[in-house]
Amino acid sequence: MSAEVVEVYADGACRGNPGPGGWGVLLREGGRERELHGGEAATTNNRMELTAVIRALEALAPGARVRVFTDSQYVQKGISAWIHDWKRRGWRTADKKPVKNQDLWMRLDEAARAHAVEWHWVRGHAGHPENERADALANKGIDGGL
Repeated sequence: MSAEVVEVYADGACRGNPGPGGWGVLLREGGRERELHGGEAATTNNRMELTAVIRALEALAPGARVRVFTDSQYVQKGISAWIHDWKRRGWRTADKKPVKNQDLWMRLDEAARAHAVEWHWVRGHAGHPENERADALANKGIDGGL
């Protein structure tokens, strides 16, 4: 992909939480689109939300200009605000407990540093066409991951 901004629409899903899960991504640059999806037999919704964004960023050549759209406030706030304090405290929360999903947060932090990323939250299941496509891909990931 070129120097244009890449739009990433990412979503995670779980049937049961924990339970079988999937992640889905729609990548859009200019007039081109690419879809990615996958799943795990036993996981959580938050892990799938994180995995979707990680897999999207890892699919891009380093140095991309990226706008990530997620319906997960956990992901959007976590990477934009909370992660700085978690790292400063040695991956501990404000009440000194270990950060959940630290492995994925560390991987997302590394993947995001390779690009110029803007983080955007969109309301899930509200008729946002690209978010609905990412959700459908996440559900396809569940079906394929079983």
